[in-house]
Amino acid sequence: MVFMFRVIYSERFLDYTVRSVHPERPQRLTAIVEALQAAPWADQLDWQEPTPITQRDPLPWLRRCHSPEYLAKTEPLQRLAGSVLLLAVNAWLDGVDYAVQSRGAAFALTRPGGHHAERDRGMGFCILANAAIAAHYALTRPGIERVAILDWDVHHGNGTQDIVASQRRIAFCSLHQFPCYPGTGRAAETGDFENVLNIPLKAGSTIVEYREALTAQALPFFERFSPDLLIVSAGYDANSADPIAGMNLEPADYEMLTELVLRLQCPILFGLEGGYDCDSLARSVVATIEACLGKVQVR
Repeated sequence: MVFMFRVIYSERFLDYTVRSVHPERPQRLTAIVEALQAAPWADQLDWQEPTPITQRDPLPWLRRCHSPEYLAKTEPLQRLAGSVLLLAVNAWLDGVDYAVQSRGAAFALTRPGGHHAERDRGMGFCILANAAIAAHYALTRPGIERVAILDWDVHHGNGTQDIVASQRRIAFCSLHQFPCYPGTGRAAETGDFENVLNIPLKAGSTIVEYREALTAQALPFFERFSPDLLIVSAGYDANSADPIAGMNLEPADYEMLTELVLRLQCPILFGLEGGYDCDSLARSVVATIEACLGKVQVR
């Protein structure tokens, strides 16, 4: 039997632009799509368009994570972006549905990222807190009592933490370069219910330090929590080629990181966050999905 890996993607995500020259550019997605289509296992990818916002309004889920004042402030931007921001949220929600129903894995290939978006403000390149929104949505699905979020983007997921730190049924772990933007993510930040684990890493860290952080800290933290679903804020700006920060991962290292998190043996949703060198970004996503195809049997 051939097992398929679900990728939720729309060419409409290419329409979102900040300005003519900006790290968060449409070419990030086109590079990934081209690399996936050229992979030797491309026929095992099941591409899905996100649910249109006319069929599922994501606003109720946004309201669980963002304040009314912030949503009112971003409404003009949502209209300006042709509702691409809301479609991206739906892609993450579709990924939750597929991962839960198949007991397998999916990748929400969207932009812009969301892990810096706090309840009351956007930061970095982020406007809506996709991972936190997806986690709240997941808790309403049958059989999902606890959701874990792992953020391996090079920057601390301050927005996700801001929204979920008070949620007993959501555990959040971030591995990130420190000190670095946005300046949060100290180990002392542990959440209202000890449901937050921050693992600050020094600039220049390699797969050796990341593997140690995952095996010695992150995985035991999640195993104690026993999640029914894992959401990965999958940023790839810890690559040595990335211009935004100063870590020394290589694209192939993400295969190992993925194999480690798959040890949790629960449904998993990857959602794109950072990664601004298009070549290393694309190869990293390929490595992530390749690890899943070797370990996860999804229908």
